[in-house]
Amino acid sequence: MATVSEILARKGTTVVSMDAAESVVSAARLMNERKIACLAITDGGEMVGIFTERDALRRLVAELRNPAHTSLREVMTCPVTTCRSQTSLEECVGVITQEGIRHLPIVDDGNLRGIITSRDILAFQVEEQEATIRYLQSYTFDVGGEGG
Repeated sequence: MATVSEILARKGTTVVSMDAAESVVSAARLMNERKIACLAITDGGEMVGIFTERDALRRLVAELRNPAHTSLREVMTCPVTTCRSQTSLEECVGVITQEGIRHLPIVDDGNLRGIITSRDILAFQVEEQEATIRYLQSYTFDVGGEGG
């Protein structure tokens, strides 16, 4: 059974973070610069929330807040739903679906190891299925070639 650690091994474990006291406009600039859809939000080096594009729409734009005068602390998602690196992908899909989230931070022993998305899980599953198909095709051709 595939686990989160397999996705992190392929994707990498880089997480972009920002302090909770920073402004939303600073976060948006960083997200645009890095071409990412979420940030881990920290306070004193500890992850206290997550800020996503969805948070910007729901808690900033829809409420007509000024991004230059709104701190991440005011609009971040918290508490954050997380999982461990040894969590199965099936369990992660269940959590993502049940919680209605797209970004799932991976935390082991209190340390943020990475963030996976529903897209990461789907891409991993597609790669695994393609590998299985290639294996079955080669097996079918090998067996068919010997007996024919």
